Amino acid sequence: MKPLKKEDIKQEVFDLYDDYAHNKLERRDFVQKLSVYAVGGLTVPSLMSFLMPDYQNTFLVDKNNPDLDSGFITYDSTKGGGEIKALLSKPKSIEDKLPGIVVVHENRGLNPYVEDTARRAALAGFVTIAPDALSPLGGYPGNDDEGREMQKTRDRDEMLEDFIAAFEYLKNHENCNGKIGVVGFCFGGWISNMMAVKVPDLAAAVPFYGGQPTEGIENINAPLMLQYAGLDERVNAGWPAYEKALNELGKENVAYFYPEVNHGFHNTSTPRYDEPAAELAWSRTIEFFKEKLI
Repeated sequence: MKPLKKEDIKQEVFDLYDDYAHNKLERRDFVQKLSVYAVGGLTVPSLMSFLMPDYQNTFLVDKNNPDLDSGFITYDSTKGGGEIKALLSKPKSIEDKLPGIVVVHENRGLNPYVEDTARRAALAGFVTIAPDALSPLGGYPGNDDEGREMQKTRDRDEMLEDFIAAFEYLKNHENCNGKIGVVGFCFGGWISNMMAVKVPDLAAAVPFYGGQPTEGIENINAPLMLQYAGLDERVNAGWPAYEKALNELGKENVAYFYPEVNHGFHNTSTPRYDEPAAELAWSRTIEFFKEKLI
């Protein structure tokens, strides 16, 4: 059987995976529903294998890149989970202090894709911090299924405090100029929106397909760049009301919708990844941060 391609898979399968990835389906129910699409040469195991993350062959940045200084640190989140582990990354050669970016993971802890994204942002000329909200539970367990189950047990407002504490850590870092932005994906997109609400001196926020706040929007000072997947009906449903509130309150914002791509299109590790849309969204993100933070 020839290798599966994204084009071989019906959209309904990606929709099922989205439900599974966001805890709307248990694994057993996901497999059962997936069996409907196991026709012809397709089998449920082959579909499962195709849909699951591949963290071995999808890195965009070499962990040992000679231009990169990247390693794990811990910081205190007194209002959140206590001692939090995070990946701190920066260019190896720093002449002047650099702006900072908090990089926020999805709903499964600090997995290799988000680490890779944080390193990539650092190589673009920033000091980045990528916290692991699973730190109080022992940290990212090495696979996303367990990570999702673990993250479900934490209070999301407490996790928000963990990322606000990361902002404070970065703001006071010796290599940072004190101007901090945030970028996050899925759950991290919601965190990015909420940090804009909760952190008065946040300098910029880029939520990727993140849930929108319904209160406190008047408190937002940070310019927003919002990245949405065209096929992501679940998250996109909240945008019109958010856009209306932002515009009525005179909040700086720009939103981009990428046609015919799924939620998670920036995540290199799954077949939802769409390279043209991901590259365009990422180039816009880095441009935005350079405009607002430097």
